[in-house]
Amino acid sequence: MGNESYREQALKLFPWVCGRCGRDFSGKQLKELTVHHKDHNHANNPPDGSNWELLCIYCHDNEHQRYLEADAHGDVKRDEAGGSTFKGLAGLAELLKKEGK
Repeated sequence: MGNESYREQALKLFPWVCGRCGRDFSGKQLKELTVHHKDHNHANNPPDGSNWELLCIYCHDNEHQRYLEADAHGDVKRDEAGGSTFKGLAGLAELLKKEGK
């Protein structure tokens, strides 16, 4: 698959449909379809796409919020050896805790 981004690869592998809400995407709307890493490790990009799912921006945001909440409650199990170093929403859990006071 060469120098293609994982998004470009995923768009070739999967139908342009959100894996959660089922919304179809085409044309200009395609930019709203994102690639979600199932294991939350952005470095885990197998060429068969087995760690990816296409989600619309709304469902993708919801998935990451659910993950953060599970992580805050200690419900997330981590593989320390292969864990992600990506911190796209770093600090958000702490801000949410402050808001809840």
